[in-house]
Amino acid sequence: MNIVEAVKTQEEVAFIARKLMLNAKGNTLYSDLWVFGLQVALRISDLLTITYDDALNNRVVVRESKTGKVRNIKLNEKAVAIVQKRREANPAHTYLFEVDSNRAKGKAVSRVAVANAFKAVGDELGISLGTHSMRKTRGWLMHSSGVSIEKICKVLNHSSPAVTMVYIGLTQAEIDATYDDFVI
Repeated sequence: MNIVEAVKTQEEVAFIARKLMLNAKGNTLYSDLWVFGLQVALRISDLLTITYDDALNNRVVVRESKTGKVRNIKLNEKAVAIVQKRREANPAHTYLFEVDSNRAKGKAVSRVAVANAFKAVGDELGISLGTHSMRKTRGWLMHSSGVSIEKICKVLNHSSPAVTMVYIGLTQAEIDATYDDFVI
């Protein structure tokens, strides 16, 4: 499996969302998936199973396929807006991120299609962008805004803060910079 990176700035996050829509010729499916995925920090396998019925009352309850743990996630205003927009635009769909092609009618977009769309944008930007980048990006941006590793660990449902630190991609250069930033 290829290692993917976290996107490290809000500007890059927004640029990727715009680029995903441009590459899809105005179709918002991948862009909406990117932005929603950043809000909820679920693995792609769980993200693609979300139905409109799962996203009621500004919450999503999902049993994680990897861990078997139940996640009860509050949807923030950006996530709620995506659910509402997609429901209005696609009232006949069951899945939040359902495709309209005749071959896949009634099914969520595939993990492979999402990976290919993300990889194409990542290649244009010179970063390793993949389906896991949404989770890593949320963790990184939370960390860089001062949220504790322990809280990020809980959000990402990791077993320990050590796992979270490796996961979000703390580099040696960033650790070294703390010695300059905090002179006692």
